Amino acid sequence: MAQKILLVEDDPCFGSVLKSYLELSDYDVTLCVNGNEGLEAFRKDKFDICLLDVMMPEMDGFTLGKKIREVDASVPFVYITAKSMKEDMKQGYEIGADDYIVKPFDSEVLILKIKAILSRSKHEEAEPKPKFINIGEYTFNTELRIISKNNEEQIRLTPKEARLLELLYNHRDGLLPREKALTEIWGTNDYFTARSMDVYVTKLRKYFKDDDKIKIENVHGSGFRLVIEE
Repeated sequence: MAQKILLVEDDPCFGSVLKSYLELSDYDVTLCVNGNEGLEAFRKDKFDICLLDVMMPEMDGFTLGKKIREVDASVPFVYITAKSMKEDMKQGYEIGADDYIVKPFDSEVLILKIKAILSRSKHEEAEPKPKFINIGEYTFNTELRIISKNNEEQIRLTPKEARLLELLYNHRDGLLPREKALTEIWGTNDYFTARSMDVYVTKLRKYFKDDDKIKIENVHGSGFRLVIEE
């Protein structure tokens, strides 16, 4: 069965051309022309990946990305946009985008990125892992991606946050190389994904801020260490 792509693009010419190109690569593509239409389509159907423009009428792509994350915390999505400012890219990654592609772009590269993201998502779903991990006073439910303390306060993690925490835990008291984390979670190692990972590390530190026995240390130029003091 063909993998399903939600394409949300307000330029009818570009959207139609890209839809046809993706269909030539054997994807089942639903094209929407604004954010509201895209969200409605997402709520009605199940998609393997979403490709979102940023500058759109009625609802911009950043807002759409946040609403998609509220409906499904795991579906991958990619921003395809003319907005090339670092601040815009940073915002996109903070929302939870798997990639941020600036127009104009090479269509073949887009297909390769889509294949890599879908392959990585499938691998993460199939990978066996313990259901519960104890981190200091916290319990991490890896299936539900929830951190809880004394079965009371609960924090739901995004897929990337959860995967990063798992990698840190698996390398606890040792070193999680920056390149390994970037390659396994983001699929690439460049300036923008590195900045995105730094944002996620900061978020994880905030989640554990009430337990001073848990530290996520930055090893300059190398990676990160999760230290859990007894």
